[in-house]
Amino acid sequence: MALKTIQYQTKGTCCALMNVVLDDNIIQDVEFLGGCPGNLAGIRQLLKGMDIDTVIEKFSGIKCGAKPTSCPDQLAQCLISYKEQTSEKVTK
Repeated sequence: MALKTIQYQTKGTCCALMNVVLDDNIIQDVEFLGGCPGNLAGIRQLLKGMDIDTVIEKFSGIKCGAKPTSCPDQLAQCLISYKEQTSEKVTK
């Protein structure tokens, strides 16, 4: 399969936009526009080579302070949305 880039506009986080590059269901790269630069740079490096189901499982429901969501949670939501649009079974 060819590389696919997903663009996701976040809701409720400092990061306004995410660009996720996938090869099948493996994350090749993630770009975060806005947010905490150091933390998101670290998350970016950790995500490379991870399966999207693993990311969904680990990142869903993470909150940032009093906010009901976070950048990791929004990434999980992005990947869940992608799987729903591609008719793949979402596993949690």
